[in-house]
Amino acid sequence: MVEDDEEMAQIVAVGLRQAHMAVDVTFDGVTALERATRNGYDVIVLDRDLPGMHGDDVCNELMAAGCRSRILMLTAAATTEDLVEGLNMGADDYLPKPFDFPALVARVGALARRVQPPVPPVLRQGDLVLDTARRTCARGGHPLDLRPKEFGVLEILMAAEGRAVSAEELLERVWDESADPFTNAVKIVMSRLRAKLGDPPIIETIARRGYRIHED
Repeated sequence: MVEDDEEMAQIVAVGLRQAHMAVDVTFDGVTALERATRNGYDVIVLDRDLPGMHGDDVCNELMAAGCRSRILMLTAAATTEDLVEGLNMGADDYLPKPFDFPALVARVGALARRVQPPVPPVLRQGDLVLDTARRTCARGGHPLDLRPKEFGVLEILMAAEGRAVSAEELLERVWDESADPFTNAVKIVMSRLRAKLGDPPIIETIARRGYRIHED
């Protein structure tokens, strides 16, 4: 989330996190370009009128660098000319201010789905069922009460279809920039998740590779 109005940026970030998204926030164009170049973000919500470097220039630089992130451009200007100009620069979507927050969440979610490989709305592995749309999980027909981080980790593991997922990838995709890369957060969540999933164990630890869902 790149927005020079710090209060607005933090409010939007909180709302996106409540929608189960990991969010980093920055307030100027130079820092935004640096972070976007270094990190593999799925979606960049980019305000046009930024200090340090204009949002248009940030977008142009990212396109020139081959950035694969989807860009949702925000602007106070809402004319058709502005819309066309933003999309021609490489933005994937365009939202004028003031915007309806549910619409922003829906657009960010739609752009994120275009980055990751298609995932069925309901994931199944043996007697384990994860409904990504309703945010529900059950095993053997018994509902499981999963916290957001537990749900996010399980969703990534099930979508990986047997591929081992590293702790680094889980930390990057489920947590945000406030997470310490040297923390035991993944291990702690994994321990809670395994306890809730019960027996027989369904999550395997693969030495030096990470975690995967055990295939029958």
